[in-house]
Formats: sequence, C-alpha cells, structure tokens
Amino acid sequence: MKTKNVIVIGAGIGGITAAIHLAQRGFQVTVLEKNDHPGGRCDRITRDGHRFDTGPTLLVMPLLYEAEFSALGSSMREVLDLQRVDPTYHLAFDDGSQLALTSDMKSMQEQLETFEHGSFQGFLRYMEEGHRHYHLGIERLVKPDFRNASDFFALSNLPLLYKVKPLANHYRNMSAYFDDPRLKAAFTFQDVYMGLSPFEAPATFSMMPYTELAHGVWYPKGGMYSIVEALTKLAREAGVEFIFDAPVEKIEVRKNSVRGVQVKGQVIEADAVLANADLPYVYQNLLPKDGQAERLSRKRYSCSVISFFWGVDKPYETLPPHTLFLAHDYRENFTSIIRDLSLPANPSLYIHAPARLDPSMAPTGEDTIIAIAPVGHMSENGEQNWAALRDQAREHVFRKLRLLGINDLEAHIKFETTFTPLSWKKRYNLVKGSTHGLCHNLTQLGYFRPDFQHARYRNLYFTGASTRPGTGMPTAMVSGRQAAQRIIDGLTNHK
Repeated sequence: MKTKNVIVIGAGIGGITAAIHLAQRGFQVTVLEKNDHPGGRCDRITRDGHRFDTGPTLLVMPLLYEAEFSALGSSMREVLDLQRVDPTYHLAFDDGSQLALTSDMKSMQEQLETFEHGSFQGFLRYMEEGHRHYHLGIERLVKPDFRNASDFFALSNLPLLYKVKPLANHYRNMSAYFDDPRLKAAFTFQDVYMGLSPFEAPATFSMMPYTELAHGVWYPKGGMYSIVEALTKLAREAGVEFIFDAPVEKIEVRKNSVRGVQVKGQVIEADAVLANADLPYVYQNLLPKDGQAERLSRKRYSCSVISFFWGVDKPYETLPPHTLFLAHDYRENFTSIIRDLSLPANPSLYIHAPARLDPSMAPTGEDTIIAIAPVGHMSENGEQNWAALRDQAREHVFRKLRLLGINDLEAHIKFETTFTPLSWKKRYNLVKGSTHGLCHNLTQLGYFRPDFQHARYRNLYFTGASTRPGTGMPTAMVSGRQAAQRIIDGLTNHK
C-alpha cells in the first residue's frame, strides 16, 4: 500500500508539531517554508554575537508544554535546559512605584500591602479563581477537539458559564479583588499575550497570572528559539523533510478536495495539505475566492507590536530580565491600540534583557536588549505612518528607562533592528501585521475560532494562531497535535 503524503505549508510551531505526529504515524511529510529557516514568528535574529528572540521571550504554561512534548514521545526537561525566572516580572508604574511579581508569598504580601491595605487577601482569592479558570479552561476548552457544535454546547459544559466567567469583563472583574488601579493593571496586562485588551477580554484569562506564579515563568538556555530547534530535531528524527526558501504560491484544488500546492510554478501533489501559514492569509492568497476571505476580513484581529532589537556595547546589570512599564492611563492605552489602531501617547512598554538569564545571548562585556511597544494592527486605508510611530516608540523607551536610572542607553547602541506591523506582514505573511492572528474576544474563542478542517476541501487542514485553540507557543503545539489527528482520521477513512 502506497504511503500517504502530507504537505505542511509553514514551519511554525504548529506545523512542525503536526509534522512530527504525522511522520511518527507512518505518513510521508514535507514541510515547505518561505523563509530560510524554521520557526515562523517564533524567530531568532543573530548579529555580532548578540541573539534576539523576535517572538515570545518567556516560557509560560509549562504543564501544557510538558504534556505536548510527552505526546511527541519526548521530554521537555530533556530537550530544553530550563531555568525558572523569579521574580517573573518587574513592574514599574508612572508614579515611581514598583512591584516584583514573585511566587514568594511573603514578599508578595509585603509589597502588595504597600499599595493597598488588605490587598494580599484579594490577591490570594484572585489566585484561587485563576486556579479554577486554568484547570477548567485547559481541560474543557483548550485540549478538546470540538468536531461539531454538540460537542461544545453539551450540557456538561453549561456550568463553565459561571465557573470560568467567559461573559464577565476581565478588568471589571478585578474590582472584586483590588481597588488600586495599579494592582488591577498588574494582574491583567497578560491579556496582551492574546492580543487583547483587558477591558474586553473575558475574566477567564485570570488563568494567565495564576499559571505564571503557580507553575512558574521559565527561560530555556539559548532563548525561546531553542524550542524551535528541539522540535525541528524531533521532526528530522521522525523522517520529516524540510524545504526552505519555498513560498507556496497557491493551493491546487479540484471540486471538493485539494491535490497539492504550487511552488515556483511547479505543482507538488499531496494526499492532504496542512496550512500553518496565517489562516486569513491562506484564504486571501492561496485559495480560490469564495467569499470566505471577505468574511474573515470582517473578524476582529489582534493588536501588533513595534519591536526594537539592540546590540549594546556595555552591560546594564541593574536591568532585570523582564521589565514592564505600566502606564497610569491604562484604559487609554488600549483605546489607542484597539480602536484608534495607533501608538498610545504614553504607552505601556516591555523590556527584555536575556543576558541576565543566559550570558551567551550577548558578547562578554556587552548587552542584548529587546524593547516592545504594543500598537494597533495595520488599518484598511494604510494611512498609518509606521516610521514616525516607530521613532515615537523609541523615544518613549528611552524616557521610561530613565525612570530606572538608565540614562545613557541611546549612546551605547551599536546597532538596531526594528519590526513594525509592516515587518510582521512581510516576513511572516501575517494579515494586517497582527502578531497574534485573529483576536480572542468571546465570539472568537475556543469552538468559535475557525476549524482545523476546511468546510469544502475536506483534505485541507489548518493549524496555528488563527485556528483552534488559539495563539501562543504551547497552544500551537496543541493545535498541531489536534490538526494531525484530524488528518490521520481523514486519510485512514475514520470519520
């Protein structure tokens, strides 16, 4: 019997994970990647001895990673050299106050009580809610593959409406635990990981600060790109073939199925195709027009970011590995980003200094610094001036760092690489430059996200941030596994 072959479009986390599962089950798998290396938006820049992660910069939800590596027949702890980051973040507020988020409860109590009397008890209650949301959310919303509406709308899922608070607003929900707006910001900023504003995110996402403090924030030696390297190694060991510099020009279709893909004018045939490219991009650019691309364009998209990657000729040892500047006009920040598709007048910013955790990320006596400013995605009319917004964001970074006593960074930058939404679109084919794909608001959450399988072309499948279960590296591994299982079932005639 002829071995069935599967083509994977895109070597992102979901695509590589799916490829491993398929190859381990005996399928012939070829991964076609437009760039010259794997990883997708979880990328790495290397220059003059400095190494930068362009995507996620910390490992969160380690239990999910462990489960997904185990499903691949591997061990996360064996393939990654992990160290726990604690404090997880250093938060700096506009009034000069600071908060180091840590799993050390005595330290948390001492710090929180300086912000608001009685707030430590509120924090403990919030962690209890986060615990419930995490375990129910992962087991009932992330891990299941909802193949039809009856799976999702089953009576057994009805209690989730009050148990994980999907209908409650996350920021408004914080009033049950804290009065101080700085503390409300401190435990909702993680919603940005989903490309969401906490002013519209479901309260379900209290699971994120919970898992960070309960299960830890971790950093793999070599940076987050080492996860891509570990998965690529597993894929090659399983027999997966990678072809780089191979942008797919279109997916070849006939009637109700696909027969392969076109690369550089040549058709490569396949029994099934798995698209790990950004799902809206696939509909817009690789498939025949059928109205679905237009419907997808009307959905909500996540925000984007302007990123600065700086090689610096001196170390800034006082700069913690993960620093967040949370602006006092927290609500206006998200209004500017989500509604106005712009850069806030006083933006909240994230600074990453990976050499605090792994000295090999910078040459001896120097430093590697990443600065990230959340911004709106690209507008339909294309009127945003990204060069001007980039320059404004850079000045905001220098201004915020001066609050920490770092006054001379600009003079010590050897080189700068920047990403704007235009870069995210060009490098990774992300529609609107949205770094997290389709938004994770209530009507685009879980079962309501696009399915793994195309409704008409039944041997065309999807994995990645804009499909189920959603954005993020560990969820991309879940997505890859679930998409692979759909393909296995489809090609072995199991319905």
